[in-house]
Amino acid sequence: MLKPNLGKFTDPPNCDDILKHFRGSELQKYFTRLLEDKMKAIMKPQYLDNIPKSVEGKVGNILNAKDKRLVKDTLCDILELNQVMDRNVSDLSGGELQRFAIAARAMEDADVYMFDEPSCYLDVKQRLKAAQVIRSLLQPKNYVIVVEHDLSILDYLSDYICCLYGSPGAYGVVTLPSSVREGINIFLNGFIPTENMRFREEKLTFRVTESAEEMTEGQTYQSYKYPTMMKTRSGFKLSVMKGSFNDSQIVVLLGENGTGKTTFIRMLAGQVKPDKIGEEVDMPAYTISYKPQELIPKIFTTVRELLHKKIPGSCSHAQFRSDVMKPLKIEELLDRQFANLSGGELQRVALCLCLGKPADIYLIDEPSAHLDSEQRLLAAKVIKRFILHEKKTAFVVEHDFIMATYLADKVIVFEGKPSVDCTANVPEPLTSGMNRFLSHLDVTFRTDPTTYRPRINKLGSTEDTEQKAAGCHYYLDY
Repeated sequence: MLKPNLGKFTDPPNCDDILKHFRGSELQKYFTRLLEDKMKAIMKPQYLDNIPKSVEGKVGNILNAKDKRLVKDTLCDILELNQVMDRNVSDLSGGELQRFAIAARAMEDADVYMFDEPSCYLDVKQRLKAAQVIRSLLQPKNYVIVVEHDLSILDYLSDYICCLYGSPGAYGVVTLPSSVREGINIFLNGFIPTENMRFREEKLTFRVTESAEEMTEGQTYQSYKYPTMMKTRSGFKLSVMKGSFNDSQIVVLLGENGTGKTTFIRMLAGQVKPDKIGEEVDMPAYTISYKPQELIPKIFTTVRELLHKKIPGSCSHAQFRSDVMKPLKIEELLDRQFANLSGGELQRVALCLCLGKPADIYLIDEPSAHLDSEQRLLAAKVIKRFILHEKKTAFVVEHDFIMATYLADKVIVFEGKPSVDCTANVPEPLTSGMNRFLSHLDVTFRTDPTTYRPRINKLGSTEDTEQKAAGCHYYLDY
């Protein structure tokens, strides 16, 4: 689609010059096959919004036409697409559209498969299934290339990793391929040992224990309770078990798509009224700040005007500027039109608006969506530091497993049949909550000894088998 110009953009090289430049490397072989039309490359795009505009018709009919490898039934089972076969592509939700796009590309017969951000809009279970489908495409003579921001899925999916660093919008550099563990650790450390090159000043680390105990030593907590609640709507029933939470605490909501996490958050926010409330619990009169899952940029004003209108106190406060606005890089967006921001920029501004509103409880729905790996970790640090310093409570819905484990003090696991009948359990400690959640997914995690990040064990590996035998799906060992 694009021809490499080797830096000569006023006098671009021809095909022979390009092949000569890459002589002796894997790329020479690759480009030779591509130029001789001996290789077919296909790509799943990053932005899914354009798919319904260019593809019309029923999901089942389109997949039948695409199925050159005769794997439709298998892939539709793995990606749970059987229930949407009679729907039009234009009626699919974000997660359904993503799974449809992955299936359509995986059914085609090609030499190069490229997937740009395949985990967006998917829950943890669906991300693992998508990874399984993408790995199944690997043959001795083809290439599979994936761009991904969820580090735990990247770890599970990849054989080799190239890191990209540089200055967004100005230049980018791609490192040589390294092994999965080494590649992710290079990215987190911001340092490439083979080139003696540092591309980021600070390391990104996952030492979860450094947070709450150190900052809140000797403090007394304010405790809150919420009652048993129930909500039914068009064939879906959510039962919430009564629970309690403290200030200076982040409660992460874990569950598949369609299990009622957003409904629960909206019940806490007062936007959805429960059908039935259990025995009366004194619900304290607390104020709420809510960041919704869907971000719709309908406001035609600059980011600066929006911040001064919505959170005038916070955005002029020095502490808020240094703790929230600076790490989220809001300053560089101030003069941009809010309606013209990209998905990731919108997400950062929405987080800033949510944390800037004075409240007792912060309800944050999918803060990692559209953010790259580095921004996710910075956003998680911003949320954690803010909640602890301000002695507030946050309820966070999150599908990025690394971000969820970094944020969580307590976990609420949602169980049941998605979109039919689900239960929100009581808030429980991180380790037992993660164990409960991962046992449903039949997945085990271990901890990386140098960066402390959670790593998914490959299915059927020695670690995976041993941890399952011990009933320890989530292994937190520092």
